[in-house]
Amino acid sequence: MTFPSPLDRLAGPGNVLAKEPPDANEFAGLVRSGLARLKDAENDENSLDGRFDLAYSAAHALCLAALRHHGFRPSKRYIVFQVLPDTLGLGHEVWRVLSKCHDIRNRTEYEGVLDVDDRLVSDLIDACRKVAGKIRDLTPIPKK
Repeated sequence: MTFPSPLDRLAGPGNVLAKEPPDANEFAGLVRSGLARLKDAENDENSLDGRFDLAYSAAHALCLAALRHHGFRPSKRYIVFQVLPDTLGLGHEVWRVLSKCHDIRNRTEYEGVLDVDDRLVSDLIDACRKVAGKIRDLTPIPKK
């Protein structure tokens, strides 16, 4: 008997994931965007707020790339972080930082409150680097 994967259990009507074949061009674009933003977030000459935005966007793009690599598309933005153990084998020490930053990002977007410090931005960049490292280990998606 074959059991569905954790990602398969989250897929289907009304769930947070939908099955969709991976696309090599989409994957490459997400990775390219994520790595470019990560590089800019690492630049200490940028404002702390700007570095947070860049690092968060980089992490989201890379985590979305990982999910798309596995053949799923999210219906909720935050799920790309929560499934990191299943997409890239990363544990709670990474996805909890990213989840916390997602909450901060939402407060900024919807309430105009941005409360970040050097430590949080440093932790976010470090988590993003770990995601980027795992992304580089994924097998290429065949082009159609």
